[in-house]
This record gives sequence, structure tokens and C-alpha cells, in this order.
Amino acid sequence: MITANVRAAVLDIEGTTGSAAHVYDVMFPYARARLADWFADHRDDPCHAELLVEIAESTGSVVDEREAVQVLTAWADADAKAAPLKRVQGLIWAEGFADGTLTGHVYPDVPPALRAWHAAGIAVYIYSSGSVSAQRNWFRRSSEGDLSGLLRGHFDLGNAGSKTEVASYRSITRAIAVEPHLTVFLSDRVGELDAAAAAGWHTVAVRRPEDPSVPTGDHPLVTALDQIALTAHRPAAPVGPGSPTSTDEDSPS
Repeated sequence: MITANVRAAVLDIEGTTGSAAHVYDVMFPYARARLADWFADHRDDPCHAELLVEIAESTGSVVDEREAVQVLTAWADADAKAAPLKRVQGLIWAEGFADGTLTGHVYPDVPPALRAWHAAGIAVYIYSSGSVSAQRNWFRRSSEGDLSGLLRGHFDLGNAGSKTEVASYRSITRAIAVEPHLTVFLSDRVGELDAAAAAGWHTVAVRRPEDPSVPTGDHPLVTALDQIALTAHRPAAPVGPGSPTSTDEDSPS
């Protein structure tokens, strides 16, 4: 059993709280097949124009709708961690979640862990390459029911940065206002764990038996979240006049 005394837990999704196979075999193909249709159906949506701008900024050249779909398709085939791709995937998935076609896969050991940490007063956040909107839909319409109420917030490539950059974890530290040494990060990717550790966070590597294994480096390893016992850090009570731990000698004369 791995133990840690923390105020915040930050969790990855793919390969950590949910199956990587579900992402690659269900979610990614669903979005890829609907890229052209989504752009054609949302020409009056502000997101349409915004995505064209974001793709142009990423590629360094102006793109029209057809070229945007080509770029996004190429990024999808390469599993690129490109913010415009992640954004449009989230928009497409939102429609699938809304009509019941899609659900977010969550391992059965995850809900009990989230509930226990939430009840203990530990703030739980999600940090994934997938967009914040996609993350919210994933946990709101998960295979284990609506878990959204157990999560304090979400971080993605847009509001935090690359998951392999130390600066991203420092940015999250500022956003959640929790000291690095009181934050734990769970992921199946050693590069992400290394970056979090370099930012001063506790780290735990998660290796799900059915998902591709990854090296753990110097990080403690679990195969399920029920192998982690988190306790909520409580600030030490102040010692002073009138406090339960003060003495007469402590009082001013």
C-alpha cells in the first residue's frame, strides 16, 4: 500500500483512471470519422472560425475548412498532442455523450477511491491531454455513473500546457493554491511523472494490466487505485496564549 499525506490529488485519464484501449479503439475513431461533417455542420458556430485560426497558428499557414480537416486527420493518425485536435475531438465527443452513443470508461476501483479522497477533504483534479470539456463529459457520463461531483477541477493542454513540461505542473500548483509537496500526481506515463516530480510533487505510476506497460523509473507503482491510501494534510494547530497546547509559561506576564 502506498501512502501519502496531501491536500490535492491530480489524476491522468488514459491508462490511469480509464482504459487506454477505450480511447484508441472507440473515442479516437469516433472523432476522426466525423471531422469533415462537424466542420460542415458548424460553419455558423464561433468555434469553427476559432479552430481555423488555431490550426493556422499551429501550422504557420492559413488554412481553409478542407485543409483544416486534412491537418486534423493527419494529427489524429499520428496521435499528436495538438491543442486544436484535442479541442475538436472534445466538441465531437460532446455530441456522442449527449445522445448516449459514448460513455467514458472508468475502472471499477476508481469511484471508491474518489469518494474516499473527497470525503477526507482531498481536492481531486484531472489533468489530461483531452480538452476540459471532454474530461467533464467523460466523468459525467462514465461507465460507473456520474462522478463529476467528486472532482474539483480540470486541466488540459490549453490551460496548463504539455504534460511532459515541468512548467505545466508549476502552473497547476499556482492555480490550485496547494504546495507542491502536498500534491500527488497519478499517471501511466513516465515522462509526465518525471516532470511532476521535478516540480516537487509526489508521484505514483499506474500500470493497468490490460493496457500497454510503461517503465516506472523511480516512481512507486500500483495497478489499481485501491492500492493507494491518501490522508488529508491538516495544518498544525497554532501554539499560543489560550490554545489547548499552551502553558502558563507561554502567557505574557
